Order: sequence, then structure tokens, then C-alpha cells
Amino acid sequence: MAKATDKKVGAVLVVGGGVGGMQASLDLAEGGYKVYLVERGPSIGGVMAQLDKTFPTNDCAMCTLAPRMVDCGGHLNIEKLTYSEIESIEGSAGNFKVRIRRKARSVDPDKCTGCGECVENCLVKNIVYLEPPEVPRIEIEEESRVKVDEIISRYEGGRETLVPILQDITNGFNWLPPELLMRVAEVKQIPIEHILRIATFYKAFSLKPRGKHIITVCTGTACHVKGAQRILDRLERKLGVKTGETTPDMQFTLEAVRCLGCCGLAPVVTIGEELHGQMNPAKAAALINKYQD
Repeated sequence: MAKATDKKVGAVLVVGGGVGGMQASLDLAEGGYKVYLVERGPSIGGVMAQLDKTFPTNDCAMCTLAPRMVDCGGHLNIEKLTYSEIESIEGSAGNFKVRIRRKARSVDPDKCTGCGECVENCLVKNIVYLEPPEVPRIEIEEESRVKVDEIISRYEGGRETLVPILQDITNGFNWLPPELLMRVAEVKQIPIEHILRIATFYKAFSLKPRGKHIITVCTGTACHVKGAQRILDRLERKLGVKTGETTPDMQFTLEAVRCLGCCGLAPVVTIGEELHGQMNPAKAAALINKYQD
């Protein structure tokens, strides 16, 4: 504590936010001193709140404690340093230097209302034990296992290698079979949930079997104006499938895309990596015959 003088200057450090520390802080603050109230717990009040009655008056403990907590909380001359501990004290009477370590919090004290929900939902305090799920046995053909293992071996690393691995599996199998994704998760130690998020995010990946030839009809504004929907309808009749489906012989998959970025060639149809511009329903049907041959 700073040395008292006739002139009220300096500041005071009070250690402990119990009922005694709060009363001392209030008395000093009312006397004009700047008070730093240090409490190692997350809040002031101390252990008195755990009592039912106080001796010798038999008064309610909270009736004694609550007014002091409210006054300390709102007093302009009292700065509360809760969840803090003193590491060192240097100097002499009237001129001290104190080093205080403030512990990390998971809440913003300026926004805290004291509701207590953060304590009830604390992920550190309330650790729930869950039995580790049983890893299902992966049923996979030996030829496919060898092929996917060869793809995985091309890439060293963790999650950053996932997209190129999925691209190579798509190129090799034309889709992403579930058992192969499970194999990737097993070898690379990547959660299957993360793999599925990536696989369903990119349109280039498919979790359903696709045909040997992927037919994509652009339905962007320029292509739509020039008859893209008629081309799509003609291809559906020609192939006997709806958009997004695959023919029973696994030869063709019909898809639609919003824009292929070549509006000057509208309407546009792609089959695999080949682009065909200025199409019409008759030309589109003829393309099917070409790829069937």
C-alpha cells in the first residue's frame, strides 16, 4: 500500500476480493485513492457467499456481501483485476512496483452479464467421454485397392494433398467410390467427414457413378437465349435420361452448367474436354451418334 500523506495522491493495491478486500477498497476509494483490487478468482466476493448465516448477528451472508459487490463493481476509483495473480513486488514504502499476471479468458469481460451460461457449457470443464466408434471394415476389390494406393503414394503430406488425390481418383474411376474415399481416410488419417465436404463442394467430383462421356450443356444467359433448353430437352430424349442422370450402359452422363465462359460461341455443349459451339438440337443429337461409334 502506498504511504499515506496529507495530500491524497498515488494509488493503492488491495490483494484479495473477499468481503474484507472489498470493504478496504471502498474505504480507500471514497478517500480519493485510485484502487487496484486484485483477485485470483474470476470474480470478486470470496468464500463468504458459501455461508448461510454470519456470526454473531445471524444475518444472511449475501445480504452483507451483495451491497459491497455492487458498490465495488460500479465505483469509478476501483479497477478490478480479477483472474489475476501477483508475480513480484519491488520498491519501498510509498513507491512499489508490482508485476501482475492476468490469466487468459474465454469471454469478453466488457460484455459479460454474469449469466453463467459459459460455465455450464465450458468445453474444458465439461469433457464428455465418448467411446471411439468402430472403424468399419473396408470392402474393396484388390485391383481397386492397388490402384488407389498407387494414387495416394504420389502425394506426401496431409490434408493439403486431398484435392489432387480426389482428382486422380476421378480420372481413374470417373467418380468417387465410397470404399476408395474410406481408403484415403484410412491411409492419410483424414476424417471421412472432411473428405466428403471437399468431394461435395466441387462440381468436378461426383459421388454417383458417371458415364464414360460427360455431356455438359451451358444454360447461361447467352446460351439460354439461343436455345440451350431445347438442346437439353433433345439430348434427354435421345439418351433416355434426365439431366443429372447416367445412361444404363454407363456411356453418357448428362449435366447442365450455368456458364462455360465462351458466350461468343453460344449455345455451347461440351463432351469430356471437347467444346462444341453454335449448337442446335439436331447437331447435339448427331454428336451422340459420333461418340457412340
